[in-house]
Amino acid sequence: MPQPEAGAATIRRGPGRPRAEGHDERILDAAVALLDVGEEITLTRIVETSGVSRAAIYRRWPSLTDLAAAALDRGREPYAVPLEGDLLENLLSVVTLQSTAPSGYSEERFRLRIRLAMTDRKLAQAYWRSHVSRRRAGMVAVLEEGIRRGELRSDIDVDACIDLINGVFYYQFVVRGEAALDGAARARCREAVRVAWRGMAAGPAASPAAE
Repeated sequence: MPQPEAGAATIRRGPGRPRAEGHDERILDAAVALLDVGEEITLTRIVETSGVSRAAIYRRWPSLTDLAAAALDRGREPYAVPLEGDLLENLLSVVTLQSTAPSGYSEERFRLRIRLAMTDRKLAQAYWRSHVSRRRAGMVAVLEEGIRRGELRSDIDVDACIDLINGVFYYQFVVRGEAALDGAARARCREAVRVAWRGMAAGPAASPAAE
């Protein structure tokens, strides 16, 4: 994964000229290009590939690991779950769509991210800190709305519940080796989310969101 060069293990932001427009994209494009061909992300290669100076890179990412995490997340965006109507059905629709066809994010990039994160804990932590945590906001909002309505228990651990739901989808790709969530895999995930929702439910008033 990102290999620090001698004396450059950490990229430190410092004082200097204002950030030039377009540099962020060029740096990320360079990092993505290196990842896609299996090259190590080094400061020298990023400079060579992007044409952006080391000083400009210093001002944008605190380390090569953070830059690699940003490159691996390229093409993914936070999602929102509608908070009107049937919350469970809204959640099922959104998370299934996000897992089957994230716009601009290939399955190859997804599997590369999993593989690299499994072998580089610092990269996994950087990815979580900068990217995964911000995308959980939509699911946090729908669970908190369920609590506000009285459909979900007020004592649930929202963070743990999100881990539980997301884990169902990751299991299909990582353990079962599914290429896409359709057919049986999609049905398994939807049923697992329903089971999780019933476990969070405050009582019989919670919607079963039947098919």
